[in-house]
This record gives sequence, C-alpha cells and structure tokens, in this order.
Amino acid sequence: MLVQDITSTFAEARDFASQALSTQINREQQLVLRFTQYDREQQVKLTQLAHQLDGVVQASPAALTMLLSQPAARQLTRHWSQVFQQQATVQIQLTQIMKQYDIYWQAGDHRFNLTTKPLIYGIMNITPDSFYDGGRYETMADVLAHVDEMLQAGADVIEVNGQTTRPGFKEVTPAEELDRTLPYIRAIKAQFPAAVLAIDTYKYPVMQAVLTEGVSIINDVNAFTDDPRKLQLMADSRVGLLTMHSSRDQEYADLTSSMRQFFEQNLAELTAAGIDLERIALDQGIGYSKVAHGEQDYVMMRNIDEFNYLKRPMMVAISRKGYLGLLLGLKKEDRLPMTLVTEAAMMLKGGRILRVHDVAETKQLVTLLNRIENGYWLASAK
Repeated sequence: MLVQDITSTFAEARDFASQALSTQINREQQLVLRFTQYDREQQVKLTQLAHQLDGVVQASPAALTMLLSQPAARQLTRHWSQVFQQQATVQIQLTQIMKQYDIYWQAGDHRFNLTTKPLIYGIMNITPDSFYDGGRYETMADVLAHVDEMLQAGADVIEVNGQTTRPGFKEVTPAEELDRTLPYIRAIKAQFPAAVLAIDTYKYPVMQAVLTEGVSIINDVNAFTDDPRKLQLMADSRVGLLTMHSSRDQEYADLTSSMRQFFEQNLAELTAAGIDLERIALDQGIGYSKVAHGEQDYVMMRNIDEFNYLKRPMMVAISRKGYLGLLLGLKKEDRLPMTLVTEAAMMLKGGRILRVHDVAETKQLVTLLNRIENGYWLASAK
C-alpha cells in the first residue's frame, strides 16, 4: 500500500469547487490523503478508519481518498501499526506527511512545538498605567511572587512590559522603559533561570539593550518595520519575533484582505532581512483598530482562521480587554469568564499563543479543549 498527500492539488486547480475546498481546508486545518495499491480487505479497513475519524472518504478498487482534520490524521498515524501490522512503509510515509504540518516557533534557545498544544504566554506588567493591572505589582517581591505563581500554574513564557500601548497611551523614554524593566528581567532570570522571558517593546534602544539580558522573545506592536535598524538587529540575533498588525492610523474597506496583505508583506520584509521564518509569530492586533474596541475587534476574533494558510503561530491577545466592558458592561475584575470564552473560540480556529493575565484558568482551558479536539474513538485500534 502507498499513501500520498494531495492537499495542494486543490489550490493548483482552477475550478470553483477545488478553490473553495482548498480555502476551507486551510481555514479548518485539514488535509487530503490518497491511498493506492491495496486489496479489498485493506480497503474496508481504511474506510472504517476514515469513518471512525469523522472523515470524508471516497473509495474505489484503484484509490481511496480521505479528507481529515489534522488531529484526526495524527491519530491515524499514531494508530496505523495497530490496524495494519504489515504496512510499515505507509507508517513512515504518514509520519513524513504530518511533519509538513508541524508549527514551530524558534525563540533563542527554545523551539516551541505549537502543532498540537498552544503556548501559554503570561503577562507581567511593570507599568503604572496598564489597562488591567497597572500599578498592582509595585515591589520586586510582588513581581517575583507573581512570576512564580504564573510559572507554577503552567506559563510557558513570561512577558515583561515597561510601556503600555493601550488606546491613548503616554509614551515614556527608552531610558525610563529600561529603568522599569531591566532590574526585573535580571531578577527573574536569577531566581528562575529556566524561565523563558519576553519583552513587549517597540523601541530600538530597548530591544538593543535587552538582547544581552537573556530575553528570548521581542513583541513589537509596530511589526519591526518602522525603524530599519530593527531589521538588522533582529537578523543578527536569535530571539523570537512577535510581529503585530495595527490599524490605528487607517481604516479599511476590506479588513480581512488588508490584513492578509499586511502579514504577507511583513513576513516578506522580515525574511528578506535574513530573519528565519520559524522565528516569527503573528498578532492580529485586537484593540489596535482606528476605533478602539469597535466592530473590527470582533471581525478579528472571528477571522483568525483566515491566516492559517501562512503556517505561522497566531497570538490570541484579548485578555480582559475593553470590548467586554463596552459589550457586556463588565468591570475589569469580572472579565475572566468571557475572556476564556473568547480564547476558546479563537484557539479552536487556530490561535496558538494565548497571551493572558490568568494562567491557571487558561491552562485548564487548553487541557480540556485539546482533549476534546483529540476525542476520536478508534475501536479497531484497541
């Protein structure tokens, strides 16, 4: 028996049905496998497997085609040898096929596999004016205790912030931002040497200064292209880049298409500067529209799957934001349940990095949704 991945053939075809299927496959993170050179008994087993995996299957004596979700295809690969003990070649082929759908994010010495489990990205604000917890952590002891709490709860990354970019924010100087962040970065690295640290900054001098301090990720709301020095600095480093789309200074006639163009152009500029694609993650910029917490935020929450074709991890950054106050009248301290609802909706559509204030609850969310997403009953593999 042989198997091949024919997913890309639908994008290459020109008829409407193929183009529509290709678009849907990208959005829903599916793939199409074609099996050949099997006998009748094997055809029956393959058809049964496709049904158990909730796939779409079409079979003939010559070829069998399956449309599967990526989690289902991984289950197929994992259980293949239990169903087809004498088909090791197909097991190897399936393993190689599924590797093409793996999503990794390289950040310094850390290579995160975001293929099957999102990364939990904990927010450690050290600013007096951040929209949710500004001024809450005022002493070194407060900060280190909160970092410890987040790490114990399951945070994969701790992000330090010294400059808020909330709507209407007041800019501070690079020197002041470094005064706010460097002592804490150093203290966190000293007390938690295994912690993966990120910084949220759009200032070149801050980026330059923190690169020697053990920071693994830089999160730039200006997408690294507003200052040409940033591109060279990033190319000469090994940090992971979190590049954000912002439309605060413009309005769109077609939001999704405009965002596609932005990300495609931004990725082209970053990679042309010598930055490896695997180092780049994306952020839609929810809360950074021309009208803060307006209609565009909800479009971005819904359309996150429109960018799965880029095959880069997308951040979900909606924790306790103002849309929950405007839409539901919720105070900041009452927004956690609806934050989790929004995160769940976006995670199920492809969000792979969850930037959150509430790590423990987010960890529970990820554990539950991952279990549901992999809830296939393969009776023949038992």
